[in-house]
Amino acid sequence: MMLGTASGRKRRGKAISDPGPLPKYTGRFGEQQAERLLWRAGFGPKPGEAAALAKHGMRHAVLSLTRPSNQRLVGPAPQLENGQPIEPFDVWGNDVLWWLDRMVRSRAQLIERMTLTWHDWFATSNEQVNSQRLMINQNWTMRNRCLSSFPRMLTAITIDPAMQLYLSLAGSTKQDPNENYARELQELFTLGVDDGYTEMDVREQARALTGWTYTWNADTGQPDDFRFEATLHDDGVKVIYGHHGNFSWRDSLRLVLHHPDHPKFFVTKLWSYFSAEPLSARDTKAAEYLYVSSGKQIRPLVEAMLMHPTLHAGQRMVKPPIVQLAGMLRGIGRYIDTDAWAWESSQIGQMPFYPPNVSGWDATRWLNTGTWLARFNLTAEMIGQQRALDPSKVKVKADPKAMTKQAIDFWGKPTISAPGRHALAAYAQAAAVDSASASWEREQYPVLTLNALRALVVATPDYQTS
Repeated sequence: MMLGTASGRKRRGKAISDPGPLPKYTGRFGEQQAERLLWRAGFGPKPGEAAALAKHGMRHAVLSLTRPSNQRLVGPAPQLENGQPIEPFDVWGNDVLWWLDRMVRSRAQLIERMTLTWHDWFATSNEQVNSQRLMINQNWTMRNRCLSSFPRMLTAITIDPAMQLYLSLAGSTKQDPNENYARELQELFTLGVDDGYTEMDVREQARALTGWTYTWNADTGQPDDFRFEATLHDDGVKVIYGHHGNFSWRDSLRLVLHHPDHPKFFVTKLWSYFSAEPLSARDTKAAEYLYVSSGKQIRPLVEAMLMHPTLHAGQRMVKPPIVQLAGMLRGIGRYIDTDAWAWESSQIGQMPFYPPNVSGWDATRWLNTGTWLARFNLTAEMIGQQRALDPSKVKVKADPKAMTKQAIDFWGKPTISAPGRHALAAYAQAAAVDSASASWEREQYPVLTLNALRALVVATPDYQTS
C-alpha cells in the first residue's frame, strides 16, 4: 500500500510477521493479584470478591471478566437524598450518577471499565453536545461494542450523533468541509502524532467525510434525525495516503484502519489503560500481530493483555479518580444515594461525560496537590454521619494493631503493605494511647482515632494505586 508521509514521500506498508504470542504471567495468582486485576479491569473488588476470584487461577479470572455470564445490576436502584429516582436525561449530574451506578452495581465489571476506556479514547463532552440523552446513547453504543472489533467501534462512533455534534462532522458539506473529525480521527483515534500522514491527508479525509446533517426539532429543542445525504457529499476524486479515488466516509475509515501505523498505535494506546509500563518492542509486535490477524478484534487482545506478566508483576498504577470513587462505594457496600457524587467526581478530576477536551483526561495529572486533597475530602462524604463512629455510643479498645485492622476492614480489606500498616498503627498509638490521659480521653480517643484511621487508609499510596 502506497502511503503519503509528512515529507511527501511514499512508502509501502509491510505485513506484520508473527513474533509468537504475548507472554503469560506464571507467578502466584493469589488474593493480591486478583485484587489488582479487579482494579485494573474493573472498579475494585467487593468484600471477599478478590479471594473468591483467586481460587480459580489467572486464566479463569480473566475470562470471567472478558466473557461475563450476565450484565445484571445487583443492589438498590440509584436515588437522591429525598428518596426520589434519578433523572439521567434531564437533571444536571444525574447522567453521572446513572453511569456511576453501573460501575458500582454491574456484575460485568470489565464491560463498564472498557466503556470508560472508549469514552476517554473517543472523548466527547456534554459541554458542547448539550444533550444528556445523546451522551447516554453514545455511552450505550460504546458499551455494546466495547469488546467487538475496532472497525465496528470506529464506524459506530463516526456516525454517532453526539460525536458528530462534538467534532462538527454533522454539517460538514462539500461546499464547506470541516476538518475537526478528520484530524482527530487520525491524530487521536487511529494513528497518533507521527509522520504517517500530511495536512493534505487531513483535508482530503475531511472531503471524504462530508455529507452528514441533522434536523433541529423545535418541539424538543434538540437535534435529531442525523443522516447522510449524498447531495451534501463531495464525490470528487481525493488523494489519501497516496491512493486516488472517489472516497466516501466508509472509504475514509477503511484507509485509516489499513494504514501501517495503525496497529502499533492501537495496541500501545490500549495497553496504556492497563499498565503504567510500556510493552517491550517484541511484545508490541506480538500484540500488533494478534490484533491484525484476528481481524482487529478487541476481546482477544484485551484477554492477552490482562494475562501479561507486566500487568500482574509490574509497577503500580494510579487509580483513575472515578475508578477510585466507584471502588470506595463497592468496598463499603454503599450505593447511589446522593447527587454529591456528580460534583465530587469533578473535584477529584474525572467527571464522566465531561472530559476536559478531545484528547480525554491526562492520566499523568491524576494525583497532584489539588486532586489529592479532593480525594481525601471525598472520604468524609463517603463515610458520612451514618458510618462514622459515635464516641457516646461505641467503645473501641485502644489497641493500635487491632484498630488498624478494623480501619482496613471497613473498606473491604484492601491490601495495605507492611510499611503502610506500620504507619497507620503508629498514628493510632500516638492519637489513641499516648495522647490520652484523662479517663474520658481514654474512652473517646480510640473511637475518634478509628474514624481518622478509616480516612487515612484510603490516603495511603497502597490504596491510591493498584
